[in-house]
Amino acid sequence: MIDALPSRAEIRALTARMLLEIDAVQFHGENPFILTSGWASPVYVDCRRLISYPRIRRTITDFAVATIVRDIGFERLDQVAGGETAGVPFAAWIADRLMLPMQFVRKRAKGFGPSAQIEGIAVAGARTLLVEDLTTDGESKLAFCRALRLAGAKVDHAFVVFQYGIFPGVEERFAAIGLHLHALATWWDVLAEAERTAAFTPAQLATLRAFLNDPGGWSQAHGGIAGPQAA
Repeated sequence: MIDALPSRAEIRALTARMLLEIDAVQFHGENPFILTSGWASPVYVDCRRLISYPRIRRTITDFAVATIVRDIGFERLDQVAGGETAGVPFAAWIADRLMLPMQFVRKRAKGFGPSAQIEGIAVAGARTLLVEDLTTDGESKLAFCRALRLAGAKVDHAFVVFQYGIFPGVEERFAAIGLHLHALATWWDVLAEAERTAAFTPAQLATLRAFLNDPGGWSQAHGGIAGPQAA
């Protein structure tokens, strides 16, 4: 599948560099983003931009496969499911490289029955990798996981290109339902690469550090929630 497994440090740094290089990292310090989860953030990552860069998306797929085979195993998955809609292209590339069947899971049911949210062939007990582009507080991943399990899939692992990695309680909510999250990079990796390459101004770096060190306080002070909303 890949010639050699790059180190975790290489994957983190290069993923952050690619996101910065194609302007997938957007900065709005004065007028912060309000994320779907309700958090206010001075920065936003648009992983959907990756699909327009063939060399980058191929490298991201290489990194994804390396992470999956290292952390999960070579023969421990039966299928890949992409979350509607941003997770679908990444799921397709990963499924192709792993030579596994693919599904996609809708945000809301369309039709009736346990498979109403699932497009593709649902196989009871299939060991399924849930794939999304990114995760903030993790709520959409939990909802997709519940839909897949309702349709009969066995879902123990989720993969994202980018994990915010700063919001409290995310790991605990995943662990509570037995779901392990795998990611290529977090905001801490972007901060390190931005400092190394001077991708942000000193003022922007200071704002980003303040947000990362106290996301709840920063969010509440800028019109967002101070903690995770109920699922």
